[in-house]
Amino acid sequence: MTEAEALEKKQQQHKASNGNVLPEAPREDVFDHTYKEKEGPKPPSVIVWRNVFMMTLLHIGAVYGMCLVPSASTLTLLWSLLCFVISALGVTAGAHRLWSHRSYKASLPLKIFLGVANSMAFQNDIYEWARDHRVHHKYSETDADPHNAVRGFFFAHIGWLMVRKHPDVIEKGRKLEVHDLLADKVVMFQRKYYKASVLLMCFFVPMFVPWYLWGESLWVAYFVPALLRYTLVLNATWLVNSAAHMWGNRPYDHHINPRENKFVAFSALGEGFHNYHHTFPFDYATSEFGIKWNITTGFIDTMCFLGLAKDRKRVSHEVVASRIQRTGDGSPRSG
Repeated sequence: MTEAEALEKKQQQHKASNGNVLPEAPREDVFDHTYKEKEGPKPPSVIVWRNVFMMTLLHIGAVYGMCLVPSASTLTLLWSLLCFVISALGVTAGAHRLWSHRSYKASLPLKIFLGVANSMAFQNDIYEWARDHRVHHKYSETDADPHNAVRGFFFAHIGWLMVRKHPDVIEKGRKLEVHDLLADKVVMFQRKYYKASVLLMCFFVPMFVPWYLWGESLWVAYFVPALLRYTLVLNATWLVNSAAHMWGNRPYDHHINPRENKFVAFSALGEGFHNYHHTFPFDYATSEFGIKWNITTGFIDTMCFLGLAKDRKRVSHEVVASRIQRTGDGSPRSG
């Protein structure tokens, strides 16, 4: 092991932002180099026609919602933007950085807020989202990756939701260590009441507020802040799986496909610095440059300032610099 590798390994032992080394816990978001895809022909894709129909209907409704945007009041459009940010944070700061990667610690009030926001995003409950995301990191771009980008943009973006999971995805997901998720009362409560929470937070609240508070029509209130906003958040998240695995530079590790993509970073509140993130998945900022193009990092920093979060895990500049020298593609970073 080189000196740089030893330094990197030491850094990855859950060092908190206050300098205290946290107790080591099993990490399931580190790539497993021992996994080998099975030889022979791939199993045939089994289309889930119900999902195909629902996704098609959803996007038709979103296109219609776009046509209604000019008729929506300014308050309704601002409310739609607020709902977009809240629901996106439920994924980025919640299901992703908190529960999938455990890159910081959140107080109970913050966990509850992120759980509610995650229901507004309607992208599977936190437990399932975090479990699948850990599988994605551990077996990235192999048969065991739920949205394997090697299978093309469409599959990585939305197609993976329209077919049955590859058997290796199911097998590896069942073997994953998820005791931290099972022990989290907020995660389990949301999972138990997920359908009701989605109906309330993803559709009813975004529609009811503009209708009740400033007299927006229910028709516009449903199609713009509810349906269109929901579809935009979905696609912003999916771009991390698709575009950020295909287009951009790789300044940290050119051996992996995830890329630095500013457009995805902007649309997904900071989740587009994907080469960095897959190189250092435990870093709470998912970027070398903090809050730049990264609303989620700014949100977590604010929560720490308010005493609602703590123990942000960060990669040292020395480790980043050594990794760039060893495995980077030599391209400029996004700072």
